[in-house]
Amino acid sequence: MSQRSPEPQQIPVVVLAGFLGSGKTTLLNHLLHRSGGSRIGAIVNDFGAIEIDAMAVAGALGDSTVSLGNGCLCCAVDASELDQYLERLAEPSLGIDVIVIEASGLAEPQELVRMVLASEHPRIVYGGLVEVVDAAEFDDTRARHPGIDRHLALADLVVVNKVDRAADGERVLGLVRSLVDGAAVVPASYGRIDPEFLFDCRPSEERIGQLSFDDLHEHGEDDDHAGHLHSSYDSLSFTSAQPLDPRRLMEFLDSRPQGLYRIKGYVDFGPHDVRNRYGVHAVGRFLRFYPEPWPSGEERLTQLVLIGSGIDAPALDKELDACRSDAPHADEHGMWGVLRYVRDPDEDPAGPA
Repeated sequence: MSQRSPEPQQIPVVVLAGFLGSGKTTLLNHLLHRSGGSRIGAIVNDFGAIEIDAMAVAGALGDSTVSLGNGCLCCAVDASELDQYLERLAEPSLGIDVIVIEASGLAEPQELVRMVLASEHPRIVYGGLVEVVDAAEFDDTRARHPGIDRHLALADLVVVNKVDRAADGERVLGLVRSLVDGAAVVPASYGRIDPEFLFDCRPSEERIGQLSFDDLHEHGEDDDHAGHLHSSYDSLSFTSAQPLDPRRLMEFLDSRPQGLYRIKGYVDFGPHDVRNRYGVHAVGRFLRFYPEPWPSGEERLTQLVLIGSGIDAPALDKELDACRSDAPHADEHGMWGVLRYVRDPDEDPAGPA
């Protein structure tokens, strides 16, 4: 296999969708104020004559670019302009760590996801479709908008918002879980989910290892409603000094369980590719590998973090442990499954996932 130069730092693009009144803008505002230092590029896709969502997020009207207190960038934009804004926000000089697209309540999230996947910008990577539903109004919303079932089936993460206002929140959670296709489902009040679920909140340092929550404490007059943000998801850190077998790892990745939302880190395939380590980025059903030379003098390790809701961490750890390789010789055929998910600039930018 040929030597590849390291990929540029990837910027995940998260599509935030949900019908009118579900709480998308509240959730986005929460992310903007609890970003842990990350710079967020917010694209508000509002089709109305007056961009109310853009006003709520940025405190400004129109399609001008505004600078917020935590350094986020917000643009009110029509869907046809999306690609040019993604390219603009990916400029290294802006220092954007994550881009969140808040879809209009009447938008078709599948089309926005396709546009993100089709982006040919080397720094843009799909960060997941997050669907927000109103637990208190879910039955009525479903009756008025039967398309919500299709949206839930496409989602990578579903936030069941306003569970504190629903008379039967557990029933709604169970119903939503029956409608998703492997997506993580998390309850929320006031749009509050842990930003760590969606993106890394400490961009200035390498964050492969056990997650921490000391930067995520809520402040403000409504602290009584904050709760423990980290209680809505589970995480697993896996480290191995022994290389992983590519076939076994792909079997594990191809059978990811329901609720496992993100996988990030680096993989050592040992004799299968002695020159490269492989960065891995998985969100929902999307998967991509990034081969790069091992940093000089760095110990060869596989280091992965898995994040999900309701996942069986000990079982996943056992499955990953079974991926360790004892192969004495390189087997390039064993890498074919991995290489399917390495982006080739001459191939379809959406990739096989």
